Amino acid sequence: MKVICIMLVLFETSAGYAIFKLLDEKKLQETKNLYLDFESPEKAAKILKLTHFEKFEDTTQALAAATATVEGKISKPLKKLLKTLVDPNVQEKLLVADSALGKAIKDKFSFDCICNSSVQDLMRIIRSQADSLLQIDEKELAAMRIGLAHSLSRYKLKFSPDKVDTMIVQAISLLDDLDKETNNYIMRCKEWYGWHFPELAKIIQDNIAFCKTVQRIGYRTNAAELDLSDILPAEVEAQVKEAAEISMGTEISEEDITNIRHLCSQVIEISDYRAQLFEYLKNRMMAVAPNLTVLVGELVGARLIAHAGSLLNLAKHPSSTVQILGAEKALFRAMKTKHDTPKYGLIYHSSLVGQTSAKLKGKVSRMLASKAALAIRVDALGEDTQATLGMEQRADLERKFALLEQNAAKRISGTGKMQAKFEKYQKNTEQGQFNQDQASTISQKRHSDFGGRGGANKRFKSGNMNKSFVV
Repeated sequence: MKVICIMLVLFETSAGYAIFKLLDEKKLQETKNLYLDFESPEKAAKILKLTHFEKFEDTTQALAAATATVEGKISKPLKKLLKTLVDPNVQEKLLVADSALGKAIKDKFSFDCICNSSVQDLMRIIRSQADSLLQIDEKELAAMRIGLAHSLSRYKLKFSPDKVDTMIVQAISLLDDLDKETNNYIMRCKEWYGWHFPELAKIIQDNIAFCKTVQRIGYRTNAAELDLSDILPAEVEAQVKEAAEISMGTEISEEDITNIRHLCSQVIEISDYRAQLFEYLKNRMMAVAPNLTVLVGELVGARLIAHAGSLLNLAKHPSSTVQILGAEKALFRAMKTKHDTPKYGLIYHSSLVGQTSAKLKGKVSRMLASKAALAIRVDALGEDTQATLGMEQRADLERKFALLEQNAAKRISGTGKMQAKFEKYQKNTEQGQFNQDQASTISQKRHSDFGGRGGANKRFKSGNMNKSFVV
């Protein structure tokens, strides 16, 4: 039985899968001028012939097929279409645009799949006459293309591990910006109102309480008549009223008070929004990286993620990099000047490092970074949303840190130091009696030159100095 050999083209569109039969196989070898044969639908029909077309039922099926194609897998509509092409009496060569998809088709259906630069050129030329070759309205095809593009973009945005933690990066950056702006506003408010009531800034240390008090009082002469018990404690309220009567500040206009009150209201609003943003960041961190949050806290964990760019990028770093992340400038300066490298970066601000003594901070940072690196990888690549691993590691670290603190306290305790001093003195006293001969600084050779100890004096006395003394 004679086996027929034909060449087919698998063309993927937003409307469905199409199978074309290549009528002239020699055209595939001359792709340089192949676009001339596709200048019109009539010319294109002489090169390609549509044999099968599997249309998608809806956008959901098109999205599933597109996702499978991107991953190099065979979707259900394509599998259904390829089953109709299987013929033992016909040897098909299938031209595909994606090499990974071609390999999957070859393993599943034993087709001779071809994917090279000539096939890519042919696919680009087919796309220019796709509406006429597929016999589909151009507007309908464009609508399907736009719908599939939007669906695929939403799918990637929803399920991409790089995009989930974008909210954390933006939230922690905004939180830092709010802190800076709030400090600038409060400093300006204290300087501005200090011309009228300079003593108030020294009495009230809390910034929000200061702004609420200024907003309530206005002119300092009103302080004696107002009730500030809902803002300040009783003793502080008494100090404010007493200082307002003897203040050395200057008088200001009503317009100045209005602008100062408006600035105070802005500070209070920013502070309230900052508290709300912190709660949002805390909830988001517990949802995205629960194990890291339990180990180092919400703020430190969010800053580590923001510094690395994403949770997945942070998971690629070893524990030694996590330990000094945020101290790159100090690291490169130490390497350049050949000094000691830094022992910690952003991880220094975590509660576990902060509660240890200064001598143990480097060791504690290294231990915490090793556990944090494991927790980051579980959060980024694992499927468990619970913080079980983080809780276990934190309890283990706290136990180890307590033992380190106890050992350090024993080494520097007063009793141990006194015992060491006692043993030192005891050791010195047991060395024996003082030996006068051993204390001499003159060697025995020099003594022999003078005829032994005391020999030179005898010769000087006898008057035979020139005969006995030899240089």
